[in-house]
Amino acid sequence: MMMIPRKNDFDLWDDAFGDVFFHNHESKVMKTDIEEREDKYVLAIDLPGYEKENIKMSIEEGYLTIQASTTDVHEEQEKGKFVRKERYTGTCSRSFYVGEDITKEDIKASFKNGILQIDIPKKEEKISHEKQYIEIED
Repeated sequence: MMMIPRKNDFDLWDDAFGDVFFHNHESKVMKTDIEEREDKYVLAIDLPGYEKENIKMSIEEGYLTIQASTTDVHEEQEKGKFVRKERYTGTCSRSFYVGEDITKEDIKASFKNGILQIDIPKKEEKISHEKQYIEIED
């Protein structure tokens, strides 16, 4: 007879999925690449598994906010319990400062193959070279 040492908390599934690849130490939601081009910035945001209808964008006080939500709705064909569930459900959001001169009409967005692409034009900052005096209170 052969003795196999076992941990007290031995779990085949935990051991199989306990690899570093499956850890959630970093956010896997809304990974973003920002590319600077001559006349604009291009944001590419990963949103796999999201529907276009569940993605909302708004701009307020110079901040562009992207909010996306998803639910995991599956009709159970087989009765059983999940051993592990790694699909994200819920709401996530990110904000980026784009400047106070950018309006919603300036921003163009498209969603294809789970990637939200947002084009934000570059606008010259209105820098005043006029001397401005600051009042000194008593």
